Amino acid sequence: MSAHALTIHEAGELLRAGDLSSAELTRAILERIHRLDPRVRAYLRVVPEAALAQAEQADAHLARWRREGGALPPRLLGIPLAIKDILCTRGIPTTCGSRILENFVPPYDATAVERLKAQGAVVLGKTNTDEFAMGSSTENSAYFTTRNPWDLSRVPGGSSGGSAAAVAADMALGALGSDTGGSVRQPAGLCGVVGLKPTYGRVSRWGLVAFASSLDQIGPIAKDVRDCAILLQAIAGHDPRDSTSVDAPVPDYLAALEGGIRGLRVGVPREYFVEGVQAGVADAVRAALRVLEGLGATLVEVSLPHTEYALPAYYLIAPAEASANLARYDGVKYGLSVRESADVWDMIRRTRGQGFGPEVKRRIMLGTYALSAGYYDAYYLRAQKTRTLIRQDFDRAFQQVDVLACPVSPTVAFPIGERAEDPLQMYLSDVFTLACSLAGVCGISVPCGFADGLPVGLQIIGNVFDEPTVLRVAYAYEQATDWHTRKPKLDEEV
Repeated sequence: MSAHALTIHEAGELLRAGDLSSAELTRAILERIHRLDPRVRAYLRVVPEAALAQAEQADAHLARWRREGGALPPRLLGIPLAIKDILCTRGIPTTCGSRILENFVPPYDATAVERLKAQGAVVLGKTNTDEFAMGSSTENSAYFTTRNPWDLSRVPGGSSGGSAAAVAADMALGALGSDTGGSVRQPAGLCGVVGLKPTYGRVSRWGLVAFASSLDQIGPIAKDVRDCAILLQAIAGHDPRDSTSVDAPVPDYLAALEGGIRGLRVGVPREYFVEGVQAGVADAVRAALRVLEGLGATLVEVSLPHTEYALPAYYLIAPAEASANLARYDGVKYGLSVRESADVWDMIRRTRGQGFGPEVKRRIMLGTYALSAGYYDAYYLRAQKTRTLIRQDFDRAFQQVDVLACPVSPTVAFPIGERAEDPLQMYLSDVFTLACSLAGVCGISVPCGFADGLPVGLQIIGNVFDEPTVLRVAYAYEQATDWHTRKPKLDEEV
């Protein structure tokens, strides 16, 4: 097997055995990026010199361990990974896919990045994203559109489309993304890889550039469930710098994979199998449910009655928080500053007018309107009350079942440009992931088949801090199928 095609756990075994060096592995990935990324466009920035320097440090650590023994090296030592360009990286520009931060170089790493580096992971570069993570297709990046490795004429999903495409194209062994309303799970589903949104508060948001602070959560994207567990193990845990980070023990996620799912109750929400779901998607997900049943799980139909209100509630709450969070980009402290202005207010208007793209402006206006005097109670407050009802739906469901299973997205990846002028259709891409985010529970996307030759994702949703059960169900399904081993045929097109 080529080095670039390895999973994290496969590469780790070879590195520890001395059968492969991190420098060799990193060079193989960098060569693949050089060859394929001009067409896929997953990366905004690659840092080959820094990556190779980190790889050589990892090799020195591994050589010392093989010579002297001692504790096993960290599982991510020497593993090349990609970082979504909404996470701060010390010394590497962090643009959030926006012109307003085009030249911003953070003086620190986000906690999640810091924890990867502490394990000796190799940072390859920063992946493309919808501007400030606002989008479902990575078409809203101010720089370029990332393409789906399975069909270069289609979107990879979003907003973590760059990270999902990089992993699917074997241009990284794993990646970090962020999920506010589905932005890890949906692109993972559309690109045929695994993506996990942890419970809100499980992974520190410190150093994640804020979109909607009560919803944003960092999550891993990987080639299989075991890799996803390895990445989550590295980044999970309390961080005193993040007031929303929960001070609770972190389970052994790898140990949780084993044991099977016999006797587990899998809830099937009737609201997620409705008109509008592409026939091939529904067929693939129902076939996946039959596999879970064959593995000993019991399927139980459940209802999440307020699901239909998730989309309108999300598109009031998230833009309202974005309106407040993005007020800091005023041309004064950092980022773009249009100095050729009549006065300070004109400078702020010009800076924000030139720096923000159409979708970001749309959401700022939506959010500002929802928070304005006379409309706050009618819109934002009602949306928050609806959010409570959605959370209560999940609470009741998890009294009956252990996990929920449903589609990740109602369709497979759609053609680039097809929904660019229709915001509502674009927003509907996340209709099955929004409620999970509003409730703050955890969810994973795992490949479960194909429709029209494109990947379909199975979404498994778990209760708060029940990532171990979600991972166990996803792993059991993955081991019984081979969908996760399928690869796009990019090499044949070169």
